[in-house]
Amino acid sequence: AKGRSQSGPPQAAAPARMWTPWAKPPDPKEQVRKWKSELRAESRKLDRQVRHIQAEEVKAKKSIKDAAKRGDTQSAKVMAKELVRSRKVVNRLQMSKVQLNSVVMQIQENYAQSKVMSHMQKSGEIMRVMNNLVKLPEIAETMQSLSREMVKAGVMEEMVDDVFEDQDDELEEEAEEEVDKVLAEITSDLFDKAGSVPVQQVAQAEAAQPVAAEEEDDSELEAMQARLDSLKAT
Repeated sequence: AKGRSQSGPPQAAAPARMWTPWAKPPDPKEQVRKWKSELRAESRKLDRQVRHIQAEEVKAKKSIKDAAKRGDTQSAKVMAKELVRSRKVVNRLQMSKVQLNSVVMQIQENYAQSKVMSHMQKSGEIMRVMNNLVKLPEIAETMQSLSREMVKAGVMEEMVDDVFEDQDDELEEEAEEEVDKVLAEITSDLFDKAGSVPVQQVAQAEAAQPVAAEEEDDSELEAMQARLDSLKAT
């Protein structure tokens, strides 16, 4: 019949062929290059965080000195405790950077050996270090992704999910003497320049405060009495 379409019933589209990353093993050389690049990028990220914390430490030291000059011991102590915490974070980040560099070197060594063995070798040391790095919040996401790739490449065994260590709980356990040590370190130049004068000045100032208050009260009373006398005279 005229006008009737000659095409048959619509056919279902053929399902798209799914690509799987394990269908063809990645080139070890390219994979190692990618891993090293990502590890070095994370190392630079840690460097930036360390520099930021250290810049904030300079400001914190000035604030602690200012509080000490005012005699505000409580504020100085609170800021000193925060400073102790930030220094521990810096130490942890710097240690993690050392571990990142260690993984880079071990991966390179593993790749060099693979040219002889024809495949990448499993490394307990890489697994141990990566297990530590995935617990670091600042780089945990990248480290978890790299760990999965290394497991697929046969460089390490699959890691068992450990309970993440609570770094905050550890950092909350600063000893009182450590905080006092930081206070002494920051304020030592104030006392070195003036010897025992600051202590004497604080004591004298504290003793003078009640006297000054009494004198102020007396002058107010005298003024009030004068006004009363003038009202009586009228």
